[in-house]
Amino acid sequence: MMDINKTIRTLLCAICMTAMPAMAQNVALKTNTLYYATATPNLAVEIGLDDQWTLDIGAAYKPFKLNDEHYARFWFAQPEARYWFCEKFEGHFVGLHAHGGQFYCGWDDTIYDGYLAGAGISYGYDWILSPHWNLEATIGVGFAHLWYDKMPNAPCVKCKEPDTYNYVGVTRLGLTFSYIF
Repeated sequence: MMDINKTIRTLLCAICMTAMPAMAQNVALKTNTLYYATATPNLAVEIGLDDQWTLDIGAAYKPFKLNDEHYARFWFAQPEARYWFCEKFEGHFVGLHAHGGQFYCGWDDTIYDGYLAGAGISYGYDWILSPHWNLEATIGVGFAHLWYDKMPNAPCVKCKEPDTYNYVGVTRLGLTFSYIF
């Protein structure tokens, strides 16, 4: 069985080695600090496409639950195309994002097991902290369609009820540290 820390280190090394040939600050490795409030590890790579366009590809994965009464295990990915008003990785930007994922959540004696997909728009600002470090604030609104099985928190396969939910609201929120190569 593979050690999760070794897997994460190997993934980070592979991303860094891929990004090294990119010169003139064309790649950023990022993490959203707000996700850690819910103990959710996350990582993103943002790639410069030209002087004012970037592609941000982020993902989060929470494989563990914190307690037996209220928990949420999930993974999701959220790519975003960004237009920067000045130049990439500096100042104001707007973005168009998509998102998709899978969840297994439980609270109030009910379990929700399903998927989500959607899209939205966002606005953000990026502050330069040093030649390689930036701090970014982002907020986005959009739509998400969720389809899931709803069941009581008991072993009962026949108790599953398929359901859907359409969400409109905040779909992206971030306070992100970036290391720019």
